[in-house]
Amino acid sequence: MNSPKKNGKKTLLLLLLAFAVPVIAAKLILSFGLYNGGATNKGELLEVGINYQSLDMTNPQPKEWQLLYQLPAICDTTCLDRLYILQQSHIAMGRNQDRVHTIIMLDENSDSSALTSFDFITATPTPALTQLLKDQQFVVVDPLGSMVMSYPTTTSHQAQIMQGKAIVADLRKMLKLSRIG
Repeated sequence: MNSPKKNGKKTLLLLLLAFAVPVIAAKLILSFGLYNGGATNKGELLEVGINYQSLDMTNPQPKEWQLLYQLPAICDTTCLDRLYILQQSHIAMGRNQDRVHTIIMLDENSDSSALTSFDFITATPTPALTQLLKDQQFVVVDPLGSMVMSYPTTTSHQAQIMQGKAIVADLRKMLKLSRIG
């Protein structure tokens, strides 16, 4: 028969392994970058510190959530689709429509004739903000004026519709969790 001393060492060793192995495995997985966090946002988070003040611009709608879009020099079908998606996304916000404002950034080269059938707030961007919005992407701005999330340009109509749904989903989530604006 086994002596009680020998059996106690085996139990202690198994107990230590039961607690040490998961900790060591987690450390290895995290250190080798094998774990992707459970992010539920569909847009790309922007770096902390990008805001209107750092871009040398006054906030066109202070204390309000904003969705920004830079109108290009030539507004082709992709641009018109994006403007339509912006309009429909704002309507899809439902009871939160008054908390989110769509702002179209117009510079001296923008094709402002494309806005005739839309009712958006417009503003003039600084060169730094124009650089941030250079690829006709959407950018979400929080009520404090910080750029939070961006959505890259998509070309197909179906991809733009899916992007509009993603914007609405992300905005609803942010509005639900927001204690400001």
